Amino acid sequence: MKELLEGYAFSIQWFPGHMTKARREMESQLRLVDVVVEMLDARIPRSSANPLLQRLIGQKTRIVALSKTDMADPDVTQQWLAAFREEGLKALEVDCQKGRGTRALLSAIREAGQPVVDKWLKKGVRNHPVRVMIVGIPNVGKSTLINRLLGKNKTVTQNKPGVTRQTQWVEIGRGIELLDTPGVLWPKFEQAETGFNLAVTGAIKEDIFDRETAAAILLTRLLRLYPQQLAAAYGITLEDGETARTAEAKIGTARGAIKAGGELNLPKTVDLILRDFKFGRLGPMSLEKP
Repeated sequence: MKELLEGYAFSIQWFPGHMTKARREMESQLRLVDVVVEMLDARIPRSSANPLLQRLIGQKTRIVALSKTDMADPDVTQQWLAAFREEGLKALEVDCQKGRGTRALLSAIREAGQPVVDKWLKKGVRNHPVRVMIVGIPNVGKSTLINRLLGKNKTVTQNKPGVTRQTQWVEIGRGIELLDTPGVLWPKFEQAETGFNLAVTGAIKEDIFDRETAAAILLTRLLRLYPQQLAAAYGITLEDGETARTAEAKIGTARGAIKAGGELNLPKTVDLILRDFKFGRLGPMSLEKP
């Protein structure tokens, strides 16, 4: 896969041999649940979604939870939430670190699973729990959210009829049981654009793409979309017609990434730009709009 992005040739060497095994494990786990929570990176909701998921879950209810919203442009995040809701999906924001949105998520899970509870009630089974699984691509915050939902009082409920002994269920709220294993959806991309978005947000390993090219493409985007935030983050002045290369020089100088003799230390500059964006240190920015 090799395409031109912002005038740069960008490619990713992506050969996930373990994807088939991961998909089979996911399928076996999904059979056990009533509701699926798909976590998406709010900066790249389209790129962090896996089209394979809908086929895997079939008729089960899917809830979209946008994570890392503190790193995303809040106006764009609201646009995404509105777009998902127009599609008939329940969509909400979740701050995995601070726990904001977890109560709303539990309410949404309970509401989505009510038809299942009602079905069991008709069979004479009272207080049947809603069973849920949290899925998403790597590094989107699944484990952090699970730990936040579990809190300190973790109640294991695996020794119940109909539940395999290897599967651990935990109560995370009244009438809700969570499969205590984050479902890993391996990224699937056929376009360089998707690969680039996954690369700069930390969803895929750094050794499978050209970091200098990725940083140049990222800076070109940010110069167009968020020039004032970029300038403020590094304490630099950006001129009209600024390019990624001239911006790199200013950023490297401002951060002391200079070799002996005054030459720009490009690898060090590239590292800090990619790291700062990945961890949201440049301010709230989004790379995709609905």
